[in-house]
Order: sequence, then structure tokens, then C-alpha cells
Amino acid sequence: MRRRLEAGLVVFGYFTAIGLLFFGYRYLEIVANRDSVSPLEPLINELFTGAWMAALLFPFVARFARRYPLTRPTWASRLPLHAAALVGYSLIHTSLLWLFRSLLYPAFGLHPYDYGIMAARYPMEFFHDVIAYAVIVSVIFLFDRHVRAAQLEGKLAQARLENLRLQLQPHFLFNALNTISSVVYEDPRRADAMIASLSGLLRETIADSDAQLVPLDREVATLERYLDIMRKRFEDRLTVDVRIDPAVRNALVPHLLLQPLVENSIRHGADPRSHAVNVTLQAQRDGERTSVRIRDRGRGLPAGPLRRGTGITNTAERLAQLYGERHALAFENCADGGLQVTVAVPFRT
Repeated sequence: MRRRLEAGLVVFGYFTAIGLLFFGYRYLEIVANRDSVSPLEPLINELFTGAWMAALLFPFVARFARRYPLTRPTWASRLPLHAAALVGYSLIHTSLLWLFRSLLYPAFGLHPYDYGIMAARYPMEFFHDVIAYAVIVSVIFLFDRHVRAAQLEGKLAQARLENLRLQLQPHFLFNALNTISSVVYEDPRRADAMIASLSGLLRETIADSDAQLVPLDREVATLERYLDIMRKRFEDRLTVDVRIDPAVRNALVPHLLLQPLVENSIRHGADPRSHAVNVTLQAQRDGERTSVRIRDRGRGLPAGPLRRGTGITNTAERLAQLYGERHALAFENCADGGLQVTVAVPFRT
């Protein structure tokens, strides 16, 4: 209902603007011809009746144009229908002009309105109505085609996002299962606890399966499920420090954003001397952006082109699909060792 009201106001404003333009032209034409007439007459003729009566009929013409569009395969059969609709539109529009001008002239203290010889008036107004009807039908056709193209583009983008997200789920699942398999014979009790953590992780992932964006708190909770598995695998050799600013706890971020980035730090960010893995995750608001930084103490990036795995590649593509140029994803070596990954997305809750 709200969208319909907004659309109605837009249409009314459009026809009002046209009526005012015609009023200005008509009144200045009268002045230029050295005639003396009240400005109310051209105002009533061009705006109150001419433009606003056309606006009153616009929804009916628009509905007819959408029901019987003049497309290439159907134009020959539907052109007679539109010709009949045009005649009906012109008859109704001219009759409304005559009726309301006859009522408004006395209401505004003007002389009685004389529309002239109606047998000639109807054909005369028909030529104007041909233009008006053709413009309305053309605008509706072009607008609907543009909307359909935009909707198709949106559906394609959504399908691509969904495909990227679905690729991430089995990716981290396979990695988690490989991690569990590495300890299943060494310590069955620990492997059993890891499987229980993986079960909880899968439940949370499935619960958010329909969401492209989730609150950061929810994303951190999913990450903690994953870290439960990794802590059981690495024991004391893994430390992950999570620091979330309260200002961004409800900020929306892509689902499964943190897990592949933290996984990358755990796999490649071990201290070269102690072999311990120390990861710091910080999230805060930077102006109009939600900024997430993930830091490890590993060897950092080697020289040469950046090589990305499946998780990082999909994350980068999802960010590009969701935000375009309004996001940032940066990898940089720290001066005191290690790698820092920075993700910044528009702040919204």
C-alpha cells in the first residue's frame, strides 16, 4: 500500500508539472497577444482539468497497456485493441474536460464555460489525446522492460552469491573432517569431542543457510564453534584473541566471512620458531564502515603474486558481489612479523 501511494504521488507530481508548464505557455501566449484574461482560466484549463484529468485516467491506461503490451509477436493483433482504447480514452477525457470546466468556472467566479460545438470538439481533442495515449503506453513499456531487466540482473547476482556461499560450506567441512581424521587414531576421545563441536557448527550454519548477511555477534558465535575444533586439535599451541567493539556487535556482515580468514591464519600463520599459532581478531567501527582485522605471527606473505585458496577466493568474490567498490579486502605483512588481513564493509545493522 505504501509503494502504491508513493507511485501515485509520483504520477500526480509528474502530471502537475506538465499542467503547470502548459499553463505558463498558455498564459504567456495570451499576454503576448495583448489579450486580457484572468490567469484562472488557463490554470483551470491546463492544470485542474487538462493535466489532472489525464492523471485520473492514467492508472486505467497503464493497466490496459500492461495487460495487452505491444510486443513484436503480438502488435498486429493488439493494435486494434489499443486503437479502440484510444478512442474510449479520448471520449472520456474530453467529456471530463467539459464537465469539470463547466463546474469550476462558476465556482471560481468566472463566466459560464462554453466548450463550443461538441461535434467538432471531440475530434479536435482526439489529436491531443493520441499524443498523450502514445506517451503513456510507451513510458509504461520502457519502464516495465527496465524493471524486468533490473530484476533479472538482481536474480542472477543473488544466484551467484548463493553459489559462492554454498561452495564455502563444504570447503570448511572437508577441512574440519581432515583435521579430525588426523587425531582419530591418536586420541579417540579428543576426536569424539571434535565431532561434537563440528555437529554444533553445522547446526548453526544450517540455521543461517538462507542468510547472506548476519549480525557480527552471530558470525563470531559460528567462528567460536570452528575454533572449538581447532583448539582440540592444536591444544596449547593455538591462541585466538577475539576483540569485538560493542558498537559493531549488531553490524551486518557476510555469513561465513570470518571462518575462512581465521582458518587461513591458523594454517599458514604459525610462529616459525615456536610453531605456536597466535591469532588476533579485532572488529570496530571506522566512520561509516565496519572494519575487521585478523593478525597472525607467521612468516607473512612471500614475494610475488598473492596466491588464494578456495575460501579466500570465494570470500573476495562474495564481498565484490555484495558491496562492489564499497568494501576493502587487504593483505599486508606486519613490520614485526606476521600477516594482517583487513576487511571493511559498509556499516549497517
